[in-house]
Amino acid sequence: MEHLENPKPENVQSPNPSRAQRRGARPHRWRRDAVELAAVFLSVTTADLVAKLVVHGPDGPVVLAASATALLATALFHTWWSHRHQLHGPPAPGAPAPPAGAEPAAAPAAGPLKGPLHDFEETALWRVRTTVQDSPGSLARVCAAFAARQVNIVSMQSHPLPAGAVDEFFVRAPRSLTRADLAALVAGAGGRDIWTGPADAHDLVDVPTHVLALATRTALDAAELPIALRRLFGQCSIRQYPGAAARRTAGVDGHVMRLPVPSGDLVELTRPQLPFTPTEFARAQALVELDSLLGPRVPDVRARVSLPAGADLTVRRADAADKEAALAMHHRCSPDTLRKRYHGPVRDADRYLDHLLDARHGQTLAVEAADGRIVALGHLMWDDEGAEVAVLVEDAWQRRGLGLDLMRRMSALALEAGVDTVYAVTQASNSGLIATMRRLAAPLDYQVEEGTLVITAHLAEAAEELPVPWQTRPGR
Repeated sequence: MEHLENPKPENVQSPNPSRAQRRGARPHRWRRDAVELAAVFLSVTTADLVAKLVVHGPDGPVVLAASATALLATALFHTWWSHRHQLHGPPAPGAPAPPAGAEPAAAPAAGPLKGPLHDFEETALWRVRTTVQDSPGSLARVCAAFAARQVNIVSMQSHPLPAGAVDEFFVRAPRSLTRADLAALVAGAGGRDIWTGPADAHDLVDVPTHVLALATRTALDAAELPIALRRLFGQCSIRQYPGAAARRTAGVDGHVMRLPVPSGDLVELTRPQLPFTPTEFARAQALVELDSLLGPRVPDVRARVSLPAGADLTVRRADAADKEAALAMHHRCSPDTLRKRYHGPVRDADRYLDHLLDARHGQTLAVEAADGRIVALGHLMWDDEGAEVAVLVEDAWQRRGLGLDLMRRMSALALEAGVDTVYAVTQASNSGLIATMRRLAAPLDYQVEEGTLVITAHLAEAAEELPVPWQTRPGR
């Protein structure tokens, strides 16, 4: 049998080099030292000769100027040569050669880029959410599908799930692509449970920055919590169940999110168009816990209203501490005034105040006289898509413009919170409230529901007519 030797791998050094190898690897330090020493002696001798020539020779300054000119010319020539060599010289050693038949690379474009992704009129901003498998390459396939159709990913965030992940994209796509086209594009890349919708520039805020801003507003005003949750998750309905009725399990159940409150209540969010994720539940729970930790709080904001008769009134935010003064105003109002405001038995009017004066359900404005009495109340209550507005003015202070002043301030507060529509529920016989809504200078919709009249005002078209919420202004 023929004996086979184990071939020794190339480029692998033996752990025990031979004596010859060690001798060859020893550096010759003494030779380099001798060369350096000789160079120093030569430099000193040359410098001495030049110095003597400049000092004692008749043409010393000329020689010195000529030397400086030569050095400068050498430096300029070296710079020019390096630049030319870099642009036009051969490739560096080891650089891969271009493939056969390949065309030379085109020069960079000097003008502005052209195409659908660089022309604002030719693109649209979309929000796309899809569930993908939690496996390597799943996200890359979706991104590659976007790139193949000239869809630019502006921002992206991922929501991990127990099985898979929900990826949310903000993309800028050619206007020729419809919502169905985007959904088909993502589905072809392996996405499922796809949701697409139009977006705008306000949606492009960095998520941590957005959450911190909402937390700051919530910390300053308890009435901001529902607005913060809506701005965080989009259009959704919010309900709060008291402790006795809050017997549902907290957490995420598809399109429903339930958040426990330390007081024992339960906050329920419903979003029909898009299911919630555990990541969104954690963000909402952090906002609710912050609100509960800080407790009831209402910012101290005030404005003056001067009536033609000379009475100076103060408009401010009201809270639970104003319940006694509000009850006293109820007792000074006529039964007809209370019936028009609360749409029910007069004896039930007092029990509504606990809900209305709770900042978590909305904002209440109080008009206070110089002696501390409350003479008018305005309620702005958050709803699913808009906000409900209601006004109660004490009989002795009616027809002085207080109702219109409160309605304009509440409409401005709604716009400030991102709510574009407000509505009032009243009776057809309440001509005072109907006239007040008409003077908002906003388009109105009228709808009769179960014997009541619902007037909806579209505030976006009347934003310039509305005052700053806490601006001091004269009455009518």
